[in-house]
Amino acid sequence: MRRAALGFRAHSGWAVLVAVAEPSVKGAGPMASMVIDRRRIEIAGAAIAGGTAVAVQPYHLARELDPGQAREFIERNRGEANRLAEGAVRAAIQDLRLRGWAPAGCGILLASGRPLPSLAEILASHSLIHAAEGEMFRNALEAAGESCGLQVIGVKERDLYSRAAVAFGVPAEELRSDIEGLGRTLGSPWRQDEKYAALVGWLALAEVPKAD
Repeated sequence: MRRAALGFRAHSGWAVLVAVAEPSVKGAGPMASMVIDRRRIEIAGAAIAGGTAVAVQPYHLARELDPGQAREFIERNRGEANRLAEGAVRAAIQDLRLRGWAPAGCGILLASGRPLPSLAEILASHSLIHAAEGEMFRNALEAAGESCGLQVIGVKERDLYSRAAVAFGVPAEELRSDIEGLGRTLGSPWRQDEKYAALVGWLALAEVPKAD
């Protein structure tokens, strides 16, 4: 079975997943790899806060609660996000295996920000609330990949093309042009989400060692 990898670009409560497979010709470049799946996965669940059944933006809701309730609410949402992410990743892996692919790794796009401060500091800052929500869902994907037996790599978005250029020995601008061109072959959807997820998936294929 030829190896495949998953690439993720997360948003608040959902993520784009792109699965890629290694090329059939040994030594072929990354653009010879195949895009074999594209889908949106949901990684937010329902949780009650103030009578509102919403968990896509849990930190926004938590700032309306007292500190103890806020912490409990965030942890409950974190657990739900982890559960949903694992279910979605397992489903994608199962689909790939049924089609004859061997999922080996996954790549996740990371933010470029600094480590988050305490919950109280997060809830006092609108920008940190957004950052914390993104971190929650990215962490859920990372935990899901590891729980499903995949080797996980994380790549900051700002470093994606430079890191790929080094890994593949191809100039970053050439990579950009090749990935843009893939959209004409693959068809819609081929937005920035899919482009970035595909490229981080190819990086996972390149950087995750092959099993003996």
